Amino acid sequence: MTTYAALLRGINVGGSKRVPMPELRDVLTGLGHTAIATHLQSGNAVFRSDSEDEQALAAALEQALHERFGFAVDCLVRDAGYLAAVADACPFPAAELAGKQLHVTYFDRPVDARRFADLEAETFLPEEFRLGDRCLYLYAPDGLGRSRLAVALGRPRHVKGIVATTRNWNTVATLVEMTRD
Repeated sequence: MTTYAALLRGINVGGSKRVPMPELRDVLTGLGHTAIATHLQSGNAVFRSDSEDEQALAAALEQALHERFGFAVDCLVRDAGYLAAVADACPFPAAELAGKQLHVTYFDRPVDARRFADLEAETFLPEEFRLGDRCLYLYAPDGLGRSRLAVALGRPRHVKGIVATTRNWNTVATLVEMTRD
């Protein structure tokens, strides 16, 4: 059995795409997963599965959510080892920062730095970003809601054709803890 986190994109934001966490747990149970727990209302679930195929797990969850709720929800599924490795590889001093200042955007595939080559990093200072393994680390000292860099990174030319979902550092750390065996 492998422990995973499911990261759902764009649910329970502004009253649209409502997915109550008890119902998300029911969907995961219906897919045959065990040891299910959710974190917050923004689409974070931890579960155990015999499968070792993250993409197949994500596709099955997306289909089940569509059948249950009638709308599409992009999902990423990552195993405990990956989540811990992303946290450990953080290029910013996470222990010294408030959780709202540091974010990880998880991607469904590796992303080449050329995708962001048009961004003039100096114009966004003190905000910064670094690419990692299927993720992007964002340091936004005033928080995500005030981040000009986050807006620029989210423009269609930068994220076209990929599934991406962002979590603040507090959630990143909590998911690492929740998935420890």
